Amino acid sequence: MIDPQNYLKILMTENVSFFAGVPDSLLKDFCACVTDTLSSTDHIIAANEGAAVGLAIGHHLGTGKLPLVYLQNSGLGNVVNPLLSLASPEVYGIPMLIMIGWRGEPGFKDEPQHVHQGKVTISMLDTMGIDAVILSDEFEEAEAQTKKAAADALRMKSPVALLVSKGLFGPYANTPVTNDFQISREEAIITATSAVEEDAIIICTTGMASRELFESRASKNEGHHRDFLTVGGMGHASQIALGLALAQSNRPVYCFDGDGAAIMHMGSMAISGQSDCNNFVHIVFNNGAHASVGGQPTVGLNVNLPLIAKACGYSLTVSVDTVDDLITAMTDAKNNLFGSSFIEVKTRAENRKDIGRPTSTPAQNKVDLMNFLG
Repeated sequence: MIDPQNYLKILMTENVSFFAGVPDSLLKDFCACVTDTLSSTDHIIAANEGAAVGLAIGHHLGTGKLPLVYLQNSGLGNVVNPLLSLASPEVYGIPMLIMIGWRGEPGFKDEPQHVHQGKVTISMLDTMGIDAVILSDEFEEAEAQTKKAAADALRMKSPVALLVSKGLFGPYANTPVTNDFQISREEAIITATSAVEEDAIIICTTGMASRELFESRASKNEGHHRDFLTVGGMGHASQIALGLALAQSNRPVYCFDGDGAAIMHMGSMAISGQSDCNNFVHIVFNNGAHASVGGQPTVGLNVNLPLIAKACGYSLTVSVDTVDDLITAMTDAKNNLFGSSFIEVKTRAENRKDIGRPTSTPAQNKVDLMNFLG
């Protein structure tokens, strides 16, 4: 186990002083240390992993220095394009370190959505022509690996990957995002779920939100056949919901989204808003944090999401922060016949420590849902 502060010192010794990425639970202690140590201009929590690579490229162009991008291996899909078509030594030759949380690593128990990605992580990097180093949990060896990786990246003018296994980084006493909104996300999810129509479908975003929806259904013995839990593919829940709403235009379809997920692929809001799909309701539970992976901040509470939704073409947009106002907004959305609806629910950045995980498999979830859809 490696102390995050000591590892950060290794990187800074190698003249790595700019960090950008999307938080991951395996990297949360390291990321918290980076946040506490570096200024807001030297550490950017990016909208998505590909954008983080863009930030790193810009930093290198402006300084000549070696940047570091961090991500969960599920985010590799978002970095393939900028890495191969820009950073590659066959194109611009941009050196960088890519720290990857290795979810689903063979030999480690993990959630179903991480198993396939974990198996193919090294082969993906190999196919992309990116050297990968599995960081040791012995400090001296990890130091030597990192120094060599930094030197190789600069010499080859190429990205080099540092794979981080579960439990590699020791604990770091960070202070997660907090706010004083009246309701928790779980309370808001329970309220919204209780307000949807009997034939409605809920497409729920990845992370804690899906776990809270699943547990809410289980506590009421309602079954899970009306929900699709987007356990992977962060940021894509809204388009899954829109695709279903277009396919079954007489059925209400709700997207339960998070601020981090909505921001990750915000361009999708333009497509949803222009769809004129009056059976599509997009609800963003905005707590200003990546709550599922350590509580790092998003910019969700610093931007006006309903105004963005309105500009994108949603016909009803509203922001609420109480149970009563959420119920009213749900009623208004049900009665909206002029296009898609957008509801922002501002919630506290917290979740129960004992929240359970789905007990059914994604395959079972799909079959049950499709049987309900007929």
